Amino acid sequence: MAPMQDQQRDYVLRTVEERGIRLVRLWFTDVLGTLKSFAISPAEMENALNDGMSFDGSSIDGYSRVQESDVLALPDANTFEVLPWADAKGAEARVFCDIAKLDGTAFDGDPRQVLKRNLNAAREKGYSFYIAPDIEYFYFAPPDGTNKPIPLDEGGFFDLTSTDIASSLRKETIRTLETMSIPVEYSFHEDAPSQHEIDLRHTDALTMADSVMTFRFVVKEIAALQNVHATFMPKPLENIQGSGMHLHLSLFKGEENAFYSADDPYNLSPTAKCFMAGLLRHAAEITAVTNQTVNSYKRLVPGFEAPVHVSWARNNRSGLIRVPIPKRGNESATRLEYRSPDPACNPYLAFSVILAAGLRGIEQGYELPKEADSNMFEMSDSDLEKLSIQQLPQSLSDALNIMEKSSLVAEALGEHIFEWFLRNKRHEWRSYKTHISEYELGRYLKSL
Repeated sequence: MAPMQDQQRDYVLRTVEERGIRLVRLWFTDVLGTLKSFAISPAEMENALNDGMSFDGSSIDGYSRVQESDVLALPDANTFEVLPWADAKGAEARVFCDIAKLDGTAFDGDPRQVLKRNLNAAREKGYSFYIAPDIEYFYFAPPDGTNKPIPLDEGGFFDLTSTDIASSLRKETIRTLETMSIPVEYSFHEDAPSQHEIDLRHTDALTMADSVMTFRFVVKEIAALQNVHATFMPKPLENIQGSGMHLHLSLFKGEENAFYSADDPYNLSPTAKCFMAGLLRHAAEITAVTNQTVNSYKRLVPGFEAPVHVSWARNNRSGLIRVPIPKRGNESATRLEYRSPDPACNPYLAFSVILAAGLRGIEQGYELPKEADSNMFEMSDSDLEKLSIQQLPQSLSDALNIMEKSSLVAEALGEHIFEWFLRNKRHEWRSYKTHISEYELGRYLKSL
């Protein structure tokens, strides 16, 4: 073990003992990004850090087949955190795990290992990948038998609703995140009723993927304690904007922002332009991963502030990529904002395919298309066609068909997850196609 790993391991064991931790929860995700966990006693922690803990992977979606079921959970000591909500029986902690085969090699079905592999590929080229997400979500009353979402307020952008429960929930959520070493940059009421946004401060992509998983858990946990339902469903309300997870992206070479250039009018380096070109060229291929539910495509429609068109601009929010103008003199803040992902995605897989698309643009020197600085929501299809501006896939089925032909996504995800993801999502689409909605009954039952 490296000295730093030894120090972190010793810190974990010392904290478990000194804080009287009664359970350590080992966290990992399935292929769809659902958080999974099993708990071990403090006495098992040293053994877990040394050798991992075996469990039956065949019970986890997208993991092993029954005949090759056992896998190892290897705790990443750097992710150890004491959970802020202790009960009368004592404190608990959590630690994220990499999933490995019994021989210790990386397990192909583990999304965290997939991201680590893609980050290693970037590192071999000299790059570190940094992300800052803007995460939107809704608070609703607890679901009843009708499953109809009931907002808690009628607020809009930046409304100061100081006396309502949602405001206090957001404050408690931020306090909890900070306690768990997840710094928050902004938080505010979003445009839709009962919709909120919390923006996390940028960090390396692996830490951020872990942070997004923790964020979703904390938001829902804090809400549930107040008998409120928090949801990251992309489009829960009809005719109201949905929830996105805009991603602010940057590559660094050492301490230098590889996206910055003082010689460019936009301060964008050739690396930034090629990365952006890679994202644009492969956007349709990666959309099934960044927007993985049937419901995701109810958000990606014109008129609700979500991107539909594969284009870029500096301050145009109707396009897929926005180039925010950084504060004067802050070279490290030069970044790209990728606007299509939603908070229901698996962050490990989404970050992997986004990085792979950007790196492909750099490797092959893709040329960046012209800036699209018009409001594309107001442009006709023929005008868009003249500008060679394509649309993102308009359904999960379309997105899967495009993804299936993508060698880039297959390589980024690996054969195991690539094939399982396609099978699982095609099953979701078939199930959706056979469902008879209230819309259809209301429109056709009496009139036809």
